[in-house]
Amino acid sequence: MSTWTAEFRLSITKALADQLEATLRPLTPATLDKDHLKRVQPRPGVYCLFHQGERVYVGKAAKSLQERLNQHQRKVTGRAGLDPADIRFVCVYVDEDLDAAAPEKLLIKNYRTHASIPWNTNGFGNNDPGRNRDGSKVRSGHFDALYPIDLDFSIRCAEGVMSVEALLEQAKTALPFRIRCDSGGAAKAVYQASNVRLGDEELTVRAWAARLVAALPEGWQLTALPGYLILYREERRYESALGWWRRSADRSAQFTQGPMNFAAGPAEDDPAEPSDLD
Repeated sequence: MSTWTAEFRLSITKALADQLEATLRPLTPATLDKDHLKRVQPRPGVYCLFHQGERVYVGKAAKSLQERLNQHQRKVTGRAGLDPADIRFVCVYVDEDLDAAAPEKLLIKNYRTHASIPWNTNGFGNNDPGRNRDGSKVRSGHFDALYPIDLDFSIRCAEGVMSVEALLEQAKTALPFRIRCDSGGAAKAVYQASNVRLGDEELTVRAWAARLVAALPEGWQLTALPGYLILYREERRYESALGWWRRSADRSAQFTQGPMNFAAGPAEDDPAEPSDLD
C-alpha cells in the first residue's frame, strides 16, 4: 500500500455499543421494587439487572421500560433461594428504533467479552414454554431449577364462597408466578360448578392449592413445575416437578413430592428471548 493512501472502516454498531455501555456505567443500581419502578418512565430503552452486585442480565423494552421491569420484579418474587431485595437495576431511555439498532444484543456482546451475564442464557426472560414442553426435563442450569417457585409463599384470600373459576382468576393476579389451566369448555364448566369456602386469611401456595383441588371432582391434578403451576384433569408424573396435588375419593387433596430430576448441563441458549421483544 502506498504511503499516501489508507483504509478506514466505520463500525457504527461498535460505536453505539460503546456509547450505551458508557452511559450505563456511572449509574447507581436501584433496588428492583415498586417504589423505584413507579418512577421509571414508560419509554423504550435498555436495562441491566444485578444480583448481589453482579451483572446478570441485559435486556430491552421496545415500548415501556416500566412495564418490562415490572414483569421482571414479579419474576424474581416468590422464588426459593432468591431474595428480591438482592436484585437491582439500571436503565437508559433510547428513543430511536430499537428493533433496527438491537442495542441489547450489542450490550450483550460487549459485556460477554469481559464479564458474565448468566441470566441471558438460562431461561430467565423466556415466556410460557407451552403445554407440549411441560413434561420436558428442566436443565439443572435453568433459572427455574436454580430458583424454583416457593410453595410456602403466602397470598391473601378474601372471605366467602367463590367458584374455582373465580379463585383461579384471583390467583393469576395474587401469585408472582404463572398458573396455567385447561381452558376447554368442559373444564370451564367444572370450574364454574365447583365452589371453595375461604376465610379472611393468608394461605401458603401449598394450602391454597389443597383447597382448590379438594373442591374439584376426582381426577384433577395441580402440578408445581419448577417455574409455574399447571391444572389439568390427569394423573401424570412430571420428572422435574416439585410435586402435585390430586383429588382423591374422600374429597381431600393429597400432595405428592415430585422427583425434581433435572437434565445435566446449562440451560439452552435462547438468543431470541421472546419476552424481551415487544
